[in-house]
Amino acid sequence: MAARNLRSIVLALLATVALPAVILAAGGGEHHVDSGVILKDFIWRCINFAVLVGLIGYFVSKPIRNGLQNRRTEIEKTLTDAAAARDAAEAKARAYQEKLVKASAEIETIYAAIRREGELERDKILASAKEMAAKIEQETDSKAASAVARARTELRAEAARLAVELAEELLAKSVTAADQKRLIDEYMQKVGELH
Repeated sequence: MAARNLRSIVLALLATVALPAVILAAGGGEHHVDSGVILKDFIWRCINFAVLVGLIGYFVSKPIRNGLQNRRTEIEKTLTDAAAARDAAEAKARAYQEKLVKASAEIETIYAAIRREGELERDKILASAKEMAAKIEQETDSKAASAVARARTELRAEAARLAVELAEELLAKSVTAADQKRLIDEYMQKVGELH
């Protein structure tokens, strides 16, 4: 379309330059000055100029009008597209703003949930630790009591064994054969009484 407009403009300029040159060349070689000739020449020049302007107007006005109309249409389309793009950009900006607000709210909700879960987990860990400490303390007390009871039993057994050994030694040293005979007789007498 632009090439067509350019061709029309070049043809019009060529006609503007070439047509007067042809007309002047056809004027002949006479050089006598006559007022009728000058007027006639002036009228012919005016007619040539009017024809030239008419031809230029005919050939150039339509492409210029079309070019200007196309340019106007392009500008209107560009303005419409720009307005639509601006509206779309504003809509996107609003949508992103809403998403940002929602995302901020979601982040706060997630943060609060994580904090609650952390606190619950901390409470569970503390409760578990207290429970384990109580169990360990109870087991320790139980084991200590068991160890003390076992030690007492062992000490009593050892004390009894030592007492028996000491009593045997004392008896062996202090009991004579007559004492043994007397003890046997007393024991037999008691057994006889029971039967």
